[in-house]
Amino acid sequence: MIRNRFALKFIKLSPPQVLIFVFLILIILGTSLLKLPFATTGGITWVDALFTATSAMTVTGLVVIDTGEAFTLFGEIVIVSLIQLGGLGIMTFAVLIFMVLGRKIGMKHRLLVQQATNQTSIGGVVKLVKNILIFSLAVETVGFVILAARWVPEMGWQAGAYASFFHSISAFNNAGFSIWSNSLMNYVGDPIVNIVISFLFIVGGIGFTVLNDLIRSKTFREMALHSKVMLTGTVVINLIAMFAFFILEYHNPQTLANLSLGDKLWGSYFQAVTTRTAGFNSVDISGIGIDTAFFMFVLMFIGAGSTSTGGGIKLTTAFVIIMAVITFLRGKSDPVIYGRTIRKHIVLKALAITIISIMIVYTTIFILVLTEDHTFIEIAFEVISAFGTVGLSMGITGDLSTIGRIAIIFIMFLGKLGPLTLAFSLAQPDRTNIRYPDEDLFTG
Repeated sequence: MIRNRFALKFIKLSPPQVLIFVFLILIILGTSLLKLPFATTGGITWVDALFTATSAMTVTGLVVIDTGEAFTLFGEIVIVSLIQLGGLGIMTFAVLIFMVLGRKIGMKHRLLVQQATNQTSIGGVVKLVKNILIFSLAVETVGFVILAARWVPEMGWQAGAYASFFHSISAFNNAGFSIWSNSLMNYVGDPIVNIVISFLFIVGGIGFTVLNDLIRSKTFREMALHSKVMLTGTVVINLIAMFAFFILEYHNPQTLANLSLGDKLWGSYFQAVTTRTAGFNSVDISGIGIDTAFFMFVLMFIGAGSTSTGGGIKLTTAFVIIMAVITFLRGKSDPVIYGRTIRKHIVLKALAITIISIMIVYTTIFILVLTEDHTFIEIAFEVISAFGTVGLSMGITGDLSTIGRIAIIFIMFLGKLGPLTLAFSLAQPDRTNIRYPDEDLFTG
């Protein structure tokens, strides 16, 4: 009887509410598994277990304890499993299970998949999920093979293969978790590691819809507007970020100054692209200058692409806001991108995402300023990194108080699900069809 009541309540939940509920259940399960005695080498507190499970499930990569030293093989497998679930999406795996069992995928499940993959309609979502699974596993496998060819000769078969397996999944899902204390700093100038790891998280972060469109379309002109914006924006932002990091950190002895020119370029490239929610680092992020940290705020806040493994407000959201501002300054009524008019409800959605995100980030920064003994830049960097599910840190994560850790847990959760998912889960639908008279309001 109790089970039936619970099932009825669960069925009545909206798709955003179901996603939040399932995410919470898996985080709690992951926390419980990480708290088991054989999951760690020396024990772990409940808060740290919750922090680690949330960071893995939201594919953020912030850590309060060293992953490679604090966790056993079992604990690391739990972490990488949460990363895979969180990165590819719970509903993606749910659809796979339904297909394996031969069960029909009904309208309710299609709506959940639509919400989870951020699609505008339910048409073709099941086919999209199939493509996501096949493509993701194929790319992770290719990454594993190439990394194994690089690391097995250096570390031996067991250690090299495991490192390749762990980092391939972590990179493709934009998680940023590493089994090494200094992430990828030992490979700052290694072309294979830089190219493979960055390829994995760029492909994972650009969005499955774009990749599908890229494979299907013969020319750039044939692509959907979303794909054009994502590809153009990704290239432009990455080039600007690489150039900025190279200039700003060139003479910094804690990052690039002591490297050769080639290693400086590799380091600049990797740090430029990793801020797009990847979370790995090949130089010491705690040593970057204030100007560089401030520049990285913007990159982390924007994040990756829709329907991707990354976080942030998304590149297309930022692009729509920028184009809306340019349209207003030019005295025009509708923003136009690549010969296509952006509908007003898309502009309003982008505005809502941005404003809600700013409010969440501002509130969390305010809380941590009150509770933590760190500089404002370090706190702001930590919070924006958590919200964008980036995972980069200026070295303060392990020093956070219990309140600070809980605040970061909360914002990682929001950053992964998206502010609108939370808003829609709490909002009551407006079924009235009333239009009120227009009147001007003085602004500016």
